[in-house]
Amino acid sequence: MIELVVFDMAGTTVADNHEVEACFAKASSETGLQVAPERILALQGYSKIEVFNLLWKEINPNLDDSDLKIKVDGSYQKFCEILENHYSTNGAKPTIGCEEVFQYLKENNIKIALTTGFYRKVTDIILRKLNWFVSQNENILKENGIVIDASVASDEVKNGRPKPDMIFKAMEMLKITDPKKVIVIGDTPSDILAGNSANVGFVLAITNGTHTAKQLEPYLPTVMVNSMIEFKLFLKELITKN
Repeated sequence: MIELVVFDMAGTTVADNHEVEACFAKASSETGLQVAPERILALQGYSKIEVFNLLWKEINPNLDDSDLKIKVDGSYQKFCEILENHYSTNGAKPTIGCEEVFQYLKENNIKIALTTGFYRKVTDIILRKLNWFVSQNENILKENGIVIDASVASDEVKNGRPKPDMIFKAMEMLKITDPKKVIVIGDTPSDILAGNSANVGFVLAITNGTHTAKQLEPYLPTVMVNSMIEFKLFLKELITKN
């Protein structure tokens, strides 16, 4: 029986019309880092500071460590500024069917965790805009919001995606010991790689986020779904079988 579903945020549970890519591209451009859009897309879901480190090394492999750190820190700080301003100004919306899936999981006593390549500050901005609250982080649960069980940001673990650290941290927080009783769902290659590395029961690729089915298939998800609505149908069938 499934005990926990670990969801990605941007593109999976939080609607993303390529805003994160746009913020990343703007920060890169403003700090002198020229990156092709398809390269940015390929690195969605990874810890952003790790992405800047990778890209600066790619564009200038001769940078010494101190100069590399200056470049990376400058790009990352600019990205944080742009991203925080975006979500503070524009807010955030759940993906279609997402909150219905949350409710269905609650009705079936299955825990909900969110993981994200974002850092904690911007994660909390998004959660507040969505009126979602985390039982692990909130002393008082709000009446008119969605309560999830845990959330893990990339700056709270040693390694971000595609390493499975955030999944394992969510399991530890919620006292889930068997990875085979966990579902991981996300819309990027890094989500799928992390789920496979964690050896969870099911790794689902959702194809209405930032990547298409064709782009995600090579990373070997257990199942592909087109939407949260289809994911709910998968859950119903799985729960009925058990």
